[in-house]
Amino acid sequence: MRKVFYLNSCNTCQRIMAEVGIDDSFERQNIKEINISAEELELAKEQHGSYEALFSRRAMKYRGMGLHEKTLSEDDYKSLILKEYTFLKRPVIFFENQIFVGNTKKVVSAAKEAIQG
Repeated sequence: MRKVFYLNSCNTCQRIMAEVGIDDSFERQNIKEINISAEELELAKEQHGSYEALFSRRAMKYRGMGLHEKTLSEDDYKSLILKEYTFLKRPVIFFENQIFVGNTKKVVSAAKEAIQG
């Protein structure tokens, strides 16, 4: 599978996609228009380890909803990501049998190495 979940208005996503070499062979899904499906989220969780690892605490709604004061379960993380696109770390890049989540230098470097060889 070659697919990237990103936010079209996010300059960081755009920069990372260009840097790692996301080309026309990748399906692109702007999560603001079409959120990640439950099936795709489950696949990402299986490959990445947990819903919590896919959850962005940087989202403005995280504090706005008072979530920083609560103890969240895996089901909570899953539900929140499916309800609100901003809670999904981005970009999420599926490349062959690998998944790359987020925008840390380590993740971007690994994605670039895998995609560009």
